[in-house]
Amino acid sequence: MGLCFPCPGETAPPSPDLEEKRAKLAEAAERRQKEAASRGILDVRSVEEKRKKKEKIEKQMAESGPPPAGGLRWTVS
Repeated sequence: MGLCFPCPGETAPPSPDLEEKRAKLAEAAERRQKEAASRGILDVRSVEEKRKKKEKIEKQMAESGPPPAGGLRWTVS
């Protein structure tokens, strides 16, 4: 018959260090996020290039400042 408790002479297996356990959990979480971000995307590299290009364009627009005062105006009546 099986016993639920270890024999009195046996010691419990050592538990992992808390810092080691946290590092493993953080690594697993990063891996899951990376997998979820690329799920359904066939070419991850092209998506990254498009994202960088979009950020570059947004940065250039932010640096150029507001549009000139003589620009187009749109009104709703």
